[in-house]
Amino acid sequence: MQAIIVLFGVTLVVFLLFQFVPNGPVGLARTDLGSRATPFQIHNFIVANGLNLPWYAQYWHLLDGYLHLNFGYSYHRNQTVRALIFEYLPRSLILLSMSTVLALVVAIPLGIFQTVRRNKPSDYVLSSLAFIFYAMPSFVLGNLLILYLAVDHQIFAPAVPQSEGLVQMLTDFHDMTLPVVTLAAITVAAFSRYMRSSMMDAFAQDFVRTARAKGAGRARVLFRHALRNALIPIITLLGLSLPTMVGGAVITETVFNFPGMGLLTTQAALNYDVYVVIGTTIVATVATVAGSLLADILYAVADPRIRYAR
Repeated sequence: MQAIIVLFGVTLVVFLLFQFVPNGPVGLARTDLGSRATPFQIHNFIVANGLNLPWYAQYWHLLDGYLHLNFGYSYHRNQTVRALIFEYLPRSLILLSMSTVLALVVAIPLGIFQTVRRNKPSDYVLSSLAFIFYAMPSFVLGNLLILYLAVDHQIFAPAVPQSEGLVQMLTDFHDMTLPVVTLAAITVAAFSRYMRSSMMDAFAQDFVRTARAKGAGRARVLFRHALRNALIPIITLLGLSLPTMVGGAVITETVFNFPGMGLLTTQAALNYDVYVVIGTTIVATVATVAGSLLADILYAVADPRIRYAR
């Protein structure tokens, strides 16, 4: 019920922002159709999009369109917004899924290692590196990788070809390496810090002391008792990373010219393609709510003490 209220509220906010388009419906029509649009074309545009209706009727028209996955039409690209989202969304999902899996594979063992070696020189070195990467903007890291690995040594391509399809992305990782590494490096920095902190908190709990008192070995205490509870913050981060997957890493996709949702949103904003921006915003909102719900459900899976009842 909370998710439904949030979605309803966001659609209302988007509709209200939609009303602040300069010069109202006529300005929106001229932005989409071009400055040479005739009064007849502008009138047809306004009627077709329901912009001549009262505000409450306009909102219902917009809401009814969202329920039927009708986000409008992009005159700049001569395509429906739904078709654009279906074209660009899978690419962003592939990019963010690969970077997230890589980040988890590296961050979880790294956080465990730092916990075991806490307050040792290796812990201090890894913590310093994590802080550096966590504070580093993605466009800085991306451009450094392009300059060093693509321009100077020509190991990888500096950008992803716009014509590259999903099958080629899944079978040929050469062009995907730099974007994936850029996103994964920053994600590893955040996940490893949360993992280290959560593992240290778990070691201070009574159930870990009890397991040790019963004679459980160090590995059993670490992986069977402490690790499962320490995964809850990571589950939270994973759930809340879904909007990033849907919206795409806007800056990273722009830096590497990656044909995903982030690049689509950036280009639409630069071209004043209002319906595309609204469509990607709504999709990202749905992903945010879905991610929060997924994180709540996974809490009970990771921690048996958490149960949901009436």
